Amino acid sequence: MGSVTPEIHASSDPAVYQSHFDKFSSTPLPSTAEEWLQRAQEVSSILATDAAAREKANKSPRAEVALLKNSGLTKILGPKKYGGGEQPWSVAYKAIRIVAKGDGSVGMLLGYHLLWSTTANVVGNAAQAERFAELITKNNYFLGGAVNPRDSDLVITYDDEKITFNGAKHFNTGGVVSDLTVLEGAVEGRPPNEHIFAIVPTQQPGITFAYNWDNVGLRLTESGSVKIENVSAPWEDALGWDVATKKPDPAVLGIQFGSLFLPSIQLVFVNFYLGIAQGALEFASQYTKKNTRAWPYGGDNKESATDEFYILSTYGNFFAHLRAAETLVDRAGEETDKIYAKYGGDLEKRAGLTARERGELAEWVASAKVVTTDTGLKVTSGIFELTGSRSTHSKVGLDRFWRDLRIHTLHDPVAYKNRELGRYLLLDEIPEPTWYT
Repeated sequence: MGSVTPEIHASSDPAVYQSHFDKFSSTPLPSTAEEWLQRAQEVSSILATDAAAREKANKSPRAEVALLKNSGLTKILGPKKYGGGEQPWSVAYKAIRIVAKGDGSVGMLLGYHLLWSTTANVVGNAAQAERFAELITKNNYFLGGAVNPRDSDLVITYDDEKITFNGAKHFNTGGVVSDLTVLEGAVEGRPPNEHIFAIVPTQQPGITFAYNWDNVGLRLTESGSVKIENVSAPWEDALGWDVATKKPDPAVLGIQFGSLFLPSIQLVFVNFYLGIAQGALEFASQYTKKNTRAWPYGGDNKESATDEFYILSTYGNFFAHLRAAETLVDRAGEETDKIYAKYGGDLEKRAGLTARERGELAEWVASAKVVTTDTGLKVTSGIFELTGSRSTHSKVGLDRFWRDLRIHTLHDPVAYKNRELGRYLLLDEIPEPTWYT
C-alpha cells in the first residue's frame, strides 16, 4: 500500500454496512433505469444518516466504497454480458447526483470511478476497451486515477516489452481505496503531445500514498498525493498505442472521439455539484420544519418559521433555481447519450464524430457547469439564513454542503467556462479540446 500503512491511517470498517450488503446480495441487480436510480436512492439514504459524523472522523472510505460495490452502482455502466447494468451515461450521471445528495464525498468517488472505468472505451482500441470492460465489471473493481494535469507529467520510459511510469501527483482521488489506478504520462524523449494512459493494479510497491488529504471539504474522497516509482504496464495496455510501432494509433487518438473524456468528466462534476446543492436544500428544509423558530420582533409575527414570508420566499427561490439547473443538467446528459450512442463502439464509428459535434456537447456541459456552480454556491451558503443560528452547531453538519461544493468548484475556474460560452455565442467558436474542456 505504500510507506504509510492502513493501521496508521484509520479506515472505515465495511462491517458497519453488513446488513445492507446482505440485502443487496439477496436481490437481483437492477435491470431498468428506474431500478438503478432507486438503488442509488437507497445508498444515498444509508449514507445520509451519519454523513456529518463520518466526515468529522475523516477515515479512508473503505466502508463507503464497499457499499458502492455491494449495491452494484460501480457496475452501472458495465456491459450486461460481464455482469454490469449497461446503462447510458445519463442514468449514471443521475445516480452520481442522487448519491451526492446523501454524501458529497461518496458521490464524487462514484463519479470519478465511473469515468475512470470507461477510459479504455474512449482512448483505447476496440480490443483494449473489451478487455478492460470485462476485467473491471466481472471483478467489480473500484478505480482511482493519478492524472491531474496541473502537475508535471509522469515520465514514461520504455523497452520492447513494457512502459514504466515515474513521478508524483498532488491529487489522486480515491486511489487509496481503489483496486486499479489510471496512470497518464509523457513519453521521455518523444514529442510533448505523446501521452499514454494505462490502467494498473493499485496494490504494488511502486504506488505510495501520502495520506495527506485534510482539506475543508469532500473530506472522504482521499484526494491526496501519490508517488509513482517504476510502475510498469505491458505495451498491450498502453491505451490507443500501436504495440508494433510503439507510436500512438491515429485511428484511436487522432480523432475527436478520443477527447470526449473531458466533457464526460466535467459533467460528472456538474452532477455531484447539483446533488450536493439539492441535498443541502432538502436537509435545510427538514431542519427548518423541525427546529427553526419564527422571529418574534418583525411586526408581523408568525407562530411558525414555515409561515415567515422571507423563509417561504427564499426557499421557493432556491427550489426554482435548482429545478431549472436540473433540467439543464439532464439535457446535457441526454446530449452526451446521443454522442455515445451514435459514435461509440468500433473505430469506424468513432471516426465519424466531428469537431463541431464535440464542441456543441462541450458547450452544453459548460452551460450546466456555470449554472450549477452559481446556483449551488448560492443555495449552500444561503440556507443558513433560513435555518437560524442554532443550525451552525457542528453536530448539525449543515456546513458540509457548502464546504464540499466550494472546494471542488475551484477545480477549474468557472470564469473560463463563461468566457468560452461568450465566444460560442458571439463568435460562433467551439472550444479547442483541452484537459478541462
